[in-house]
Amino acid sequence: MLTSDLVGYCAASLTTAAFIPQAWMTWRFKRAEGVSLSMYVIFIAGILMWMTYGILLQAWPVIIANIVTLVLASFILAMKLIYK
Repeated sequence: MLTSDLVGYCAASLTTAAFIPQAWMTWRFKRAEGVSLSMYVIFIAGILMWMTYGILLQAWPVIIANIVTLVLASFILAMKLIYK
């Protein structure tokens, strides 16, 4: 494996894992207080752009990380809308 891919997978794992505590707390307590609706809408648009960028470059660390982050961020956004 290329060193750059290894760094990419490590960076992707860390930044993606950062969303797990927020998603867990939102689901567990059925509250999304402190979660900015506009921030998550803009953030999800950015994730989609990064994922597209990764697909165009065939950069698997970028693609995989953004798919997982998209799922987590979309979950948090949905919970925000459901439990406003």
